[in-house]
Amino acid sequence: MDLRQVAVIVVAAGRGTRAGGGLPKQWRDLAGRPVLAHTLQALQGIGRQILVVHPDDMARALDLAQGTAVLVAGGDTRADSVRNALESLDGSGVTRVLIHDGARPFVGRALALRILGALDAHQGAAPALAVTDALWLGEGGRVTGTRPRDGLYRAQTPQGFRFPEILAAHRAHPGGAADDVEVALAAGLDVAIVEGEEGNIKLTWPGDFAQAEDRLAEARLKGAAMDVRLGNGYDVHAFTAGDHVTLCGVRVPHDRALLGHSDADVAMHALTDAIYGALAEGDIGRHFPPSDPQWKGAASEIFLAHAAERLRARGYRLANADVTIVCERPKIGPHAAAMQAALARILGVEPGRVSVKATTSERLGFTGREEGIAALATAALVAA
Repeated sequence: MDLRQVAVIVVAAGRGTRAGGGLPKQWRDLAGRPVLAHTLQALQGIGRQILVVHPDDMARALDLAQGTAVLVAGGDTRADSVRNALESLDGSGVTRVLIHDGARPFVGRALALRILGALDAHQGAAPALAVTDALWLGEGGRVTGTRPRDGLYRAQTPQGFRFPEILAAHRAHPGGAADDVEVALAAGLDVAIVEGEEGNIKLTWPGDFAQAEDRLAEARLKGAAMDVRLGNGYDVHAFTAGDHVTLCGVRVPHDRALLGHSDADVAMHALTDAIYGALAEGDIGRHFPPSDPQWKGAASEIFLAHAAERLRARGYRLANADVTIVCERPKIGPHAAAMQAALARILGVEPGRVSVKATTSERLGFTGREEGIAALATAALVAA
């Protein structure tokens, strides 16, 4: 299926205010954004989007769509609005179309794709859920009768169709249809039932909005719990004259030193950059420019501590960090535990969350020729 030949029509031209709030429900605020914003986002990437709105709402729709959806003016009825959208697609190369209510912001992408897939064998396909509750007739607050529920379904959207057939069906329909399946059936089209989703609710009453807010709040909490960021860092420093190197904050005796603007702690620099990278906040040079003389000879602990402060300020904690030092000499093994402890102290985590290890380059490259030391680091951050 070529999604470039699919159009998604989102119908949002109604003026219904039963949900309260003084605005048509599709424009009411839901978790800081209009309902329509959630609906368009849920269907993003499935095909070209056509947003049908009331002429009075064109200005706000332009601001909302930001060029991601083509706007079409709605008609006097829902069927008129859908027909306007379908007519705008005539000759565009679209072969399949999904028609969706703008007040259903929780539609699943998988559901939309299942409906499109069903059009391989059917002229139309629509989601529905079998009625499982008992059905009553009532009058004056009293039960006056019952009805069998066998074969009854609760209809949902998006409803999908092969484009030429549904366009012809709308052109031929006299109007007044409750949805597009009714239009399709009147034209004799074959419409398959695709299992719907309980969560694909249509916002209609004030209580629906309260339920939707609770659902989004729960999703935000789950999303925060799953918010994981990974960053990596790499640094190199050349040898110069000296009698020790500083690695991971630990002074290691050696017959040479590392050359750098600060204390040239190549391993700590790599780890600092890994944290900044996970936060999408650049690198050490962005926060501590080497052109600034105040950082000449500075202890790299300052840089790492700043990165640790930034991750906490952004609402994260360090899940773990892994540092690999690449050199022939000096030997890192005897100092690895002290390095691990030093990094853990600066980062404010238990040592078990920090790994320090070393490897050689088998005498290859600049590290193999003992011209300098390289270091790689990875940091994993999770929402606190």
